[in-house]
Amino acid sequence: MLAFKALQTLGSVVLLFFSCRCDQIYNNVYKWPSIGISVLVRNKAHTLPYFLTCLHNLDYPKDRLYLWIYSDFNEDNTIEILEKWVKKHALEYNGIVLTTNSSSGALHSDEKQSTHWSPEHFRHVIKLREEALGFVRRLWADYIFMLDADVFLTNNETLKILVSKELPVVAPMLISDGLYSNYWCGMTDNYYYKRTDDYKPIRNREKLGCFAVPMVHTAVLINLQRKNSDLLTYEPSKIRDYNGPDDDIIAFAINAKNNEIPLHICNDHVYGFVPVPLEDSDDPKNDKEQLLNIKLEAISRHTPIPLDDSLADLVEYPQRWKFGCSEIYLINLERRRERLHLMEMSFEELGMDVHLVKAFDGRNLDMNNLRKHSINLMPNYEDPYHKRPMKAGEVGCFLSHYHIWEEMVSRNIGTALVLEDDCRFVPYFRHRLLQLLHELEELDWDLVYIGRKILLDDEEEQVSEHTRRPLYSYWTLGYLLSKRGAGKLLAAKPLARLLPVDEFLPIMFDQHPNATWKAHFPNRNLIALSASPLLVHPTHYTGQDGYVSDTEDSHIVHPDTARTEL
Repeated sequence: MLAFKALQTLGSVVLLFFSCRCDQIYNNVYKWPSIGISVLVRNKAHTLPYFLTCLHNLDYPKDRLYLWIYSDFNEDNTIEILEKWVKKHALEYNGIVLTTNSSSGALHSDEKQSTHWSPEHFRHVIKLREEALGFVRRLWADYIFMLDADVFLTNNETLKILVSKELPVVAPMLISDGLYSNYWCGMTDNYYYKRTDDYKPIRNREKLGCFAVPMVHTAVLINLQRKNSDLLTYEPSKIRDYNGPDDDIIAFAINAKNNEIPLHICNDHVYGFVPVPLEDSDDPKNDKEQLLNIKLEAISRHTPIPLDDSLADLVEYPQRWKFGCSEIYLINLERRRERLHLMEMSFEELGMDVHLVKAFDGRNLDMNNLRKHSINLMPNYEDPYHKRPMKAGEVGCFLSHYHIWEEMVSRNIGTALVLEDDCRFVPYFRHRLLQLLHELEELDWDLVYIGRKILLDDEEEQVSEHTRRPLYSYWTLGYLLSKRGAGKLLAAKPLARLLPVDEFLPIMFDQHPNATWKAHFPNRNLIALSASPLLVHPTHYTGQDGYVSDTEDSHIVHPDTARTEL
């Protein structure tokens, strides 16, 4: 049976939903503790479809969950989304309290859409944190989970994992598109963030486990079964000898320290994602761009943020276009369907109109018939690092790029962006690509790397604000190519002495250290530039979990056999 009550007082609307499930609660009480989840929401209509999807997807008995949601001073349809979602799912939870407030009494109107938090704003948040804590304590819940509305818990087991640790206060480490996360490893005497050597190894998951830290925030599980949990507070006035700022997370951290209650951050699993917060000087509208950044980051890690079908109509995608290029190509091996799916998700988010190129698969190439395709391997080729002949995957990769160069010339394509299916896009990629293309209008160029592996430590010449002249480089995961550049690459007749494409390109702009190979290509006149900073990076690096190389994992093309069969 569902109990429902609506209250309206002092500009606030409170919707209360409680399920009467005493028998179910009794049966489950020894299996999973009860948890109150507190969520503060303001102007988060853009994150809510993803946040609510992740929240609802948590694999935890919903009759053991209470939701306390507070939303105020919105200038978007946050309240409409919350009310619709709560009414749809109220029967599934033990209880839901949704409070909405459109009054202008608590904060100045110019703060509603500001990224700068005034003292009044901090005091308001502290008050709400305390209200949530008090509400969940009065329910005699076992835990309270303080959760911000832009946290995306892609790991459905998050609550079960955290509860099983039985720690006083614990936070799941959240991944951003930079070094930002939801913990500090150090705090100065003046309560500012302090850089430490411990932070990056935890953030990069080089060290795995749960670590005692001085500060956790954004997604924090508090064990209310601990006797000393009654001492925890967000209210500075309740903390003895406190002389810090009116800041909820700092006050909570200092109070926990004073009462010898440890705070832990756990990175033993990939729990989820969080956008990098806006700076005080940022336009609040950039909040949506931050959401795009973190969605792309999640996609690149093969853990895209889920979106429930019932909320999909709340999400808008940009109109597809080619970003001023004549064509955008994506090279994809047909058997790598997952990579294609993830790239297509990124293109939808970015609004990129992309032409798919089916890559030549080294597994399917008949290396004994190379001459029929007018292909001869570079005589005496040996990989500079592995000291081996070419592999079939490298031949297939070269032919895939070569096909694009041919099409550019035959179809009179002025400028093309060429991408491989294992690249990830940097934050603000759209803005940075357009900025780069604008600069290139004033420069003379044939090829521009937007992603590469820099092999030399020598200082490269800066050509413009966001371009430099590359030295010896590897990788072809992303580059811009002009029709003139494609013509130069074809004119060199590389199929007559083929070698890996990322060796061929530095030869053509005369920055390759191997003089023997260069001698086979006398017209090394390709004008090459590189984006600075780069705009795409590999999704995985050698040795990382999930790293797959279709070139390195293919078989070797033995030169003697090839010459004999040719």
